[in-house]
Formats: sequence, structure tokens, C-alpha cells
Amino acid sequence: MHILGVSAFYHDSAAALCRDGKIIAAAQEERFSRVKHDARFPANAVRYCLEYAGIKADQVDIVCYYDKPLLTFERLLDTYFAFAPRGFRSFSKALSLWLNFKLHIPREIKRGIGEGFSGGILFSQHHLSHAASTFYPSPFERAAIVTIDGVGEWSTTTIGRGEGKRIQILKEIRFPHSLGLLYSAFTYYLGFTVNSGEYKLMGLAPYGEPKYVDLILEKLVDVKDDGSLWMDMRYFDYCHGPRMTSRRFHELFGMKPKRPDEPFNEKQLDIAASIQEVTNQIMLKLARHAKEITGEKNLCLAGGCALNSVANGLIRRSGMFENLFIQPAAGDAGGAIGAALAAWHIFLGNERAPEAMDSQSGSYLGPSYGEDEIAHWLDSIGAAYQKRERKDIPGVIAEAIDHEKVVGLLQGRMEFGPRALGARSILADARSPETQSKLNLKIKFRESFRPFAPAVLREDVPNYFEDDCDSPYMLLVEPIRESIRNRPSEAEQNLRGIDRLRTIRSSVPAVTHVDYSGRLQTVTKERNGIFYEIIRAFKERTGCSVIVNTSFNIRGEPIVNTPQEAYRCFMFTDMDMLVLENLVLHKSEQPPYPGADEYRKSFGVD
Repeated sequence: MHILGVSAFYHDSAAALCRDGKIIAAAQEERFSRVKHDARFPANAVRYCLEYAGIKADQVDIVCYYDKPLLTFERLLDTYFAFAPRGFRSFSKALSLWLNFKLHIPREIKRGIGEGFSGGILFSQHHLSHAASTFYPSPFERAAIVTIDGVGEWSTTTIGRGEGKRIQILKEIRFPHSLGLLYSAFTYYLGFTVNSGEYKLMGLAPYGEPKYVDLILEKLVDVKDDGSLWMDMRYFDYCHGPRMTSRRFHELFGMKPKRPDEPFNEKQLDIAASIQEVTNQIMLKLARHAKEITGEKNLCLAGGCALNSVANGLIRRSGMFENLFIQPAAGDAGGAIGAALAAWHIFLGNERAPEAMDSQSGSYLGPSYGEDEIAHWLDSIGAAYQKRERKDIPGVIAEAIDHEKVVGLLQGRMEFGPRALGARSILADARSPETQSKLNLKIKFRESFRPFAPAVLREDVPNYFEDDCDSPYMLLVEPIRESIRNRPSEAEQNLRGIDRLRTIRSSVPAVTHVDYSGRLQTVTKERNGIFYEIIRAFKERTGCSVIVNTSFNIRGEPIVNTPQEAYRCFMFTDMDMLVLENLVLHKSEQPPYPGADEYRKSFGVD
């Protein structure tokens, strides 16, 4: 039986295909449309899933949508009437979208899948989809489940329990009180884009001091011991307008929202640190309460806030749970997986057998491209490349990284979710003090403060991190081992704000944040294939088991999907080498690429 899960029309649309209870394909629409966080119906992602399975639309038995639109529309109406006449312009704009698309999901599904589909259409509640997306792929027979995001229908946070094929939602927090929206309000206030800049806020936080925690907890949000919260809506505008924060919010902190082109001042850095600390406290309290009411030893997390790897690391290190699993596509995209699995296990009642590792398949669920296909395209544009034996590729990449070259890698199936996990990655030397600034300014064309993630051989994690923990999907921030840290000089100790970037904090400075932490990805041969062999070859060559792994894209664009997109990104940036499966390309050997010089110059790169 084929069940297609779909998330669409809110944020980061995606499709996932379940065959007899196993997710075999999943992808986000943005990777095909090249529109970041594309919210349109995921017609391209659906097409990919069907093509991968070798089926037509008439062979899809059920489509399960990840949300219940009528309940969400009810919330929209209730919220407008509660705040009317304020927000009429925002409401009228949203109403048009609802009347044309969101209230006609069955019609949009039939249009998007194509002719021939005659199967059933089911609707799963938003947070049930999140819960299903993390519990069913997890390796646990039973677990506590916590889902936290902005809002889905009415719920913004849920605590539940999973056992076998069953999921039970035990508690919820309801709109407008929302940890996700609280964090997004500060994202907006500090000059980032809501629904895409939250991870930038998390990366900015360590540069400040949490001086405003008490003010936030006194004025903006009342947090109880069980993690439930109540927000003073006088400080927020999101219920009735396009802005997240109100004039009262701005007066509380003594300044207007930051413009994106303005530099950060010390107060703004402290505000970032403060909201991250508040988020840490709330997520820890929610996890603790989930433990209290379920008694379970395992915890599953999902929802957009589950991408907050700083808070996730604190939950893991608290020791309140023995094991932790976080859905790699924890946001709305992952709802497509959850909807498909909910249909299989909940609506159809099929049994579940957890897998020892997890059933996410390393999150390598997207398209792949054959070597002959890639070579044919490279020949058509006159690109210069060398074909190498598969067994030689890890050594070729390891040698380049050791020589401080930056390598773009496209191999195997594309990752599902926001993290590059070695299939669509940019790789570099974690030992070099210049790597972070080079990657940020000359390749990613983004803010200099942005940290990079360490990919580490699983067996060598204790050599670099304080705890021997597993983090296969880059969703835990963990402390760097004391023995490899560098003691800052007196002058370095006096640095403040973004200037703290100048310090060399460890033997792997490119992946060591200013608070001596790193967003860890643990790599195994079983889960990661050739990516493991690359790091292994680097270790054999250098003695170091850590490399930089960052997403293969440039600022404002989704992660690359196809070889063509990878080559464009390679030519538009100062990357040194590109590896497309077994084909190796050097920048110095390539013919001129139209628009590449002008693009780099637009970011001030010669």
C-alpha cells in the first residue's frame, strides 16, 4: 500500500511516500522550485516521490494532509473577532488565500498529484503529525513525546506518549501563547526573517550575556514549573498584523526593531542571549514535566523548536531521559512524514516494529543522480573533470581539505530536512583559524558570526566533546572537550560581542563557538556511507577526526539538489573543488561561467 503524506500552504511544503509502513522517499518543495521555504503545494516533491517508487498517481491509495484546515480557519476567525477592528487588512489578505486554496485542500491534492488519483484523503491534526513524525521513525517501543512550534490549528505545544502503534496526546498549550512565536518575535526584533532566521538568532546568542532574562519573564511571559506559559499580548502584534512585536515591546527594551543592514550593538547581543536562555528554561521544564506525567525513559521531540539544538543539548545532558530522538525535519516539512505514518499506524491500525538504529534512513530520502548523467551534462557545457575510482574519492577529498581547500560534495540521495548531512555538503578543515571567515564571507556570503558544525567519527567523539553522545542529525549542541580548548589571553578575555570571533578557542577553531560548544554531527559507516570514509581518510592523513560540514548553498537559496545547481554554486563562490559522485572538478580548470564574477563582486568578493 502506498500512502502519500503532504504538508503545504503554511511553511516549507513537502511530500513523503510511505510503502507498507516504511518511508521510502521524502523531499521539500524548495529543493525543486528553488524558492526558499516554498509554501505552495509540493507538486514537484510529489512527482519525485512517485517516480522514485515507480508508481503513477492511480497507485496512491491514500493521501494524508498534515493539518486540519477547518480548525485552523476557526482559529483565524476567532482571533480576528477577538481583536477587531484591528488587523482588518491582515485578515482580509489572509482570507483571500484561505478562500482560494486552504479551504480546498482535496481539490489542491487532486490537482497536485495529477490525473488518475482516486484514493482516499485523510487529515491529521498538526501536532499529531509532528508527534508521529518523531515517534514512529524512532528506535523506541515506547516514549514520551514533546512537540513545540509556532502554532498548528489551536495547539502550540503538546506532551504525549507513544507506545507501539499508538500515540496519545496528554496535554497542550494553545494559541496565542507559544514558545515558537515568542522566539520568532525576538527573531523579528533583532532583524532576522521570521520562519527562517531563528537559527541565526540561536547562533548569535553566545556573543551576548543573558541580562534580560528576568525582564522577559516578568513582563512578556509567565512560565510555570510544568513549562506551560502565558504571554502578555500587549507586547505582541502577531494576532492582528504582519509585525511580531508591538510599540510596548520596543519601549520595554528601549529601541526599535533592528534593520537587517545595521550592525549589532551589545544590547542586541544581550537580548539574543536572554531569549535563548528563556527558551532553554522552558524546554527543560516541558521535558521534565513530560517525564513526570509519562514515566518514560525515552523522549521524542518534533516541531520547529526542536531544531533549537542548544536547548536539545541541555535536555540530553540533564539526564532526565536515557535516550533522545529528534525528527531531522522537525519543522512543517517533517509533518509530511508524520501524516503518512499516522495514516498507516493510527487510521489503518497497522502494527509497528521499531528498528535498532531508527527508520529515518540517515534522512537520505531525496533524489540521486547517476555518474553517466552527470558526465553527459558536464560535457555539454565544456566543464573540465576527472573520473576517479570510487575507492579513491575519500582520499582525494581528504587531501584537498588537508591543504585548506574548500570542497563541495554531491553524492547519493539528498537529505530531507534543513541540515546537510554529507550528501549535499560543503567540507573544509576544522583545524584552520581562517576557515570560518572564509566560508562565511567568500562562499556562503553571509554574516561573519555564523558558526559551523563539526562532523566527527562516532567512535572518536570523546576525543573532542565532553560527553560520548550520539547526534547523527546535527541537532545537539555539546561542550567541546576541556583538554583541546585554548586558554584565552588577557587581551582576548576583554573582547566583547562579535569581536570574540578573533580568538582561537580550541585545536578545531572553525567548529568551536565562542562559548566552547559545537553543533555536533556524529558519523558512522552504517548510516553515512562514503561520508564516513572521507572523514576516516582525513583522520588517517592528519590524525584529526573532525571536519567542517555546512550546507551546499549560498545565502538566500535552498540547499542544492541537482548537479547543475551544485556546479552553479561552485562557480559562483570561491570553492576550490567540486565532487559529483566519482567526478572531480577543480576551479582553476573550469571555463568562465556566465554571471559568476558579477555575483561575487555584488558581495564584495574579487
